[in-house]
Amino acid sequence: MFVQTEITPNPNSLKFLPGKIVSNNGSYEITKKDNIKNELVRNIMSINGVEGIFLSKDFISVNKYDDTSWDEIKHIVISFINDFYSNGRDFVIDKSLEEENENLGEIEKKIVQLLDQKIRPAVAKDGGDIRFKEFKDGVVKVQLQGSCSGCPSSTMTLKQGVQNLLCHYLPEVKEVEEVQ
Repeated sequence: MFVQTEITPNPNSLKFLPGKIVSNNGSYEITKKDNIKNELVRNIMSINGVEGIFLSKDFISVNKYDDTSWDEIKHIVISFINDFYSNGRDFVIDKSLEEENENLGEIEKKIVQLLDQKIRPAVAKDGGDIRFKEFKDGVVKVQLQGSCSGCPSSTMTLKQGVQNLLCHYLPEVKEVEEVQ
């Protein structure tokens, strides 16, 4: 198996492409090492210098701390990914992740639809994701995950990309803010 890597706009995040399914149902971000049962996630999170992991359908983004070099950890991550899949596993995560979008109003549903169709695919190319959290008084609150979390260009992406797009399609939207 050959695991490819791609750089992302975030210098502390690298996208790993195993050429296999990673998450069978939605994206998933892990930033705490406690109570991790998944072998691959536990192994990657145990690497000194790794801050978090983001799992999507076909890639794994690994975020590192500023003072850690990719030369120190990249080959270890690739080795763990290779070992995981060579043991016959088909995917890393096969759990249904509940979306909190069932009880949304019309504007919120339109916001989520725009995020899903126009923004998430672009953000996924950079190794991340964007999640709708709330809409109140003209302000959309979103959470950035994976490579987008802590990225130096994320503020520009939010204001010039996400905010402009949502305001264009939905006059009710006045501003977009990031929440943790």
